[in-house]
Amino acid sequence: MFEAFVREVGSGQPADLVRAARRAQAAGFGVLALPGLPLGAVYALSDPAPLPPLWVAVLAGLGALLAVLVLRLAHSAARDPGQPPARAVLTAALQSGGAPAVPFLLGCTLLAQPLAVPALWALAGLGYAAAWSRVPGWVQAAGTRRT
Repeated sequence: MFEAFVREVGSGQPADLVRAARRAQAAGFGVLALPGLPLGAVYALSDPAPLPPLWVAVLAGLGALLAVLVLRLAHSAARDPGQPPARAVLTAALQSGGAPAVPFLLGCTLLAQPLAVPALWALAGLGYAAAWSRVPGWVQAAGTRRT
């Protein structure tokens, strides 16, 4: 996987940079989110008190707000004129992996509440799709900046 990533970054082709950025995005999400599963399971074993539905909705809203904030910061990183274009795109892709990680991790804290988990993880899926869809635009913007 690492060899393919290096090859894609070094090729100079926009389609390859999109693939490399999406690999970086997936890695960023994985690094942040995967520890949440075992930690959430251990927490669920402690039999925590269930949160009322209103608080679950507040957590979902907070997760959505933080995901949007992460995407805005990643967008700013993608347009950073102080970095080479490919580095700016990869930086933004790594950062945008945090957008779906926030609601995913909140879902992991609520593993003891089976109805709350799908809602937060669906929100994480939306955050991942939003981040995924922005990568080609970042690459295109980097390509026009290079010329």
